[in-house]
Amino acid sequence: MRVGDVMTQEVFSVPPEGAISDAAKIMLKERISGLPVINAAHKLVGMVTEDDLLRRAETGTEKNRPHWLEFIVNPGTLAVEYVHSHGRKVAEVMTSDVVTATEDTALEQAVELMERRHVKRLPVVRGGRVVGIITRANFLHALAASPPNAKTRAEDKAIRDQIWAELCKRRWNAREGNVVVRDGVVDVWGYIDDERHRDAIRVAAENVPGVKKVRDHLIWIEPYVGSIL
Repeated sequence: MRVGDVMTQEVFSVPPEGAISDAAKIMLKERISGLPVINAAHKLVGMVTEDDLLRRAETGTEKNRPHWLEFIVNPGTLAVEYVHSHGRKVAEVMTSDVVTATEDTALEQAVELMERRHVKRLPVVRGGRVVGIITRANFLHALAASPPNAKTRAEDKAIRDQIWAELCKRRWNAREGNVVVRDGVVDVWGYIDDERHRDAIRVAAENVPGVKKVRDHLIWIEPYVGSIL
């Protein structure tokens, strides 16, 4: 299997000049723990994650060393830590050294990259632009949807692409959504905040030629209190 078979194609991102508070709001709203940082030229320049926002002055969690210890810490290190905990722009806290994958990257290689770099997600790039993202959850989706020794058919990839193309045009598409297709059987994942979206997503998948069955794993989250229903 390849990354393109299981990646999430709807990608939420932030610009490097964006406010840190806006990045936090997007992560909370979309229930994701990291965002690609993309500049005006549509180039990937970094990643900002929950880990990058843990040590913040606003929450009183910035690093506070004893004064005697600060005397032996490199001043440059202290300056970097200050910017990271007090900066207001995404570019000031993001990780610039980003490891990426392509749609043709084998899942085994993607796992090795994530383990070696200790990251939970990989932006997926095509021609220098981000076209998707693969997270640990995507691997679980693929595992849950696949029978033992399953192989990806070209027809399944075409079906998946058609479903995604239709869903991405619709405001009722699932948040953090994902589609996995095996032998014409479609598994749909994600979060919805209106139960009526479920039927619309199912119909969109069923209307694609070659689809034999649609299995619904969508989770309805009540939009006002955030309860899973």
